Amino acid sequence: MRDKVEVPVGLELPVFQPLPSAEGQTFLVEVGFKGMRKGFYTCTDPSVRANDWVMVEVERGRDVGRVVSLGGVAQKKCGDGPVLFPVLRPAEEDEVRQVYVLRADEERVRRGTREMVQQHGLHMKVSDAEWQWDRNKLTIFFTAERRVDFRQLVRELARTFRTRIELKQIGVRDEAAQLGGVGRCGRALCCSTWLREIKPISLQLAKDQSLSLNPQQISGTCGRLMCCLTYEHDAYLQARKRFPREGKTIRTTVGNERVIAIDIWRMQVTLQDENRQRRTIDLEQLKAETVVQPAAAPVARAERPQLPSLPNPAQSQRPPRRPRRPMEPKPE
Repeated sequence: MRDKVEVPVGLELPVFQPLPSAEGQTFLVEVGFKGMRKGFYTCTDPSVRANDWVMVEVERGRDVGRVVSLGGVAQKKCGDGPVLFPVLRPAEEDEVRQVYVLRADEERVRRGTREMVQQHGLHMKVSDAEWQWDRNKLTIFFTAERRVDFRQLVRELARTFRTRIELKQIGVRDEAAQLGGVGRCGRALCCSTWLREIKPISLQLAKDQSLSLNPQQISGTCGRLMCCLTYEHDAYLQARKRFPREGKTIRTTVGNERVIAIDIWRMQVTLQDENRQRRTIDLEQLKAETVVQPAAAPVARAERPQLPSLPNPAQSQRPPRRPRRPMEPKPE
């Protein structure tokens, strides 16, 4: 038998408060819809998990989407953005089946909209269409190089499909992310699979990586610079700090040589001397051959001329008196 532990009289044992129940607590949920469209909603159901189909409330009716993230991950993605609508409940099987029916019908809507655009002679490209789950809204995505007056087109679309029409203009990058495709690497496009935010890309990224500046070789299927140019850019900048700058003249045991090119992968530097003879050496060998030049003596500054002293503002500033003229004798 175990020995009984005697508690001293007068010693109060700590009392632990029960943890609050998860029921009724509100947390944030990120819900994804067709393409790259997503939204953030409040939820009180603790049974909701990632990849679950849920019914959410939207501005005009209801919609069905799939949970992408929830809790702290969703809060970090949302930031300080406003969250106006809640998650109503998990979606049922027939409601999820209705989503696939609407996705199949969107191809018919897109073709019909393209025919109407050609009839009105509008310079716009219809990319995709998306039904809301309750068919209270139909969103049509398009791209255009200039401003388009589509007021008459909206009226005809509303009469044809008998719902609220929203025409939304998107860029070519967003179009590629929504439609998907295969890049020159042979894999699915990053923007349509996992890349959630498309950052601006400039030609300077290709210059820093010593890539070809031919637009056909560094452009993606959307016709813009490839998003993958940003993946290794920071690594290139960090590696370049160990090498001398291209075009810089350094003094080695051979003499004055100018840096022609660098190869960060092979850790090699190409130099050219005063006789235009080139050689390629390793970076460590270059550091060993570099001659440290003595610091130049400081140049004495030329003595500046002394400026006239400025008047003291505390003293009274009176103009100097004019000298008196000698008095001329009066004629007798």
